[in-house]
Amino acid sequence: MTEPQHDPNCIFCKIIAGQIPSKKVYEDEHVFAFHDIHPWAPVHFLLVPKLHIPSMAQTGPEQQALLGHMMVLAPKLAQEQGCEPYPEGGFRIVVNTGTHGGQEVHHLHMHVIGGPRPWLKG
Repeated sequence: MTEPQHDPNCIFCKIIAGQIPSKKVYEDEHVFAFHDIHPWAPVHFLLVPKLHIPSMAQTGPEQQALLGHMMVLAPKLAQEQGCEPYPEGGFRIVVNTGTHGGQEVHHLHMHVIGGPRPWLKG
């Protein structure tokens, strides 16, 4: 079963489409990144595929290039957003999957979280 390109009821699809305002970090033909509205740390943004994929559990070999793109892009964006370079600095990448995994929005997304600790969560 193939996933729809866009879910009209999905808040992240609406953000990607510009129907809901966001503070954009980055955009290309495959992904959209924007600041989290309830940040846990000085740097906290979400990196989401433009393709509506409900969660990491719904990925397969056909998303390998997309997931690789996201993983390679995250460190670049983290540093641009203010994370100090590795090894003294750094950031955390979190992908919540499913209800037990803490996923609140069912559109695959990567939290990129960093900056000086301590953070409120995590």
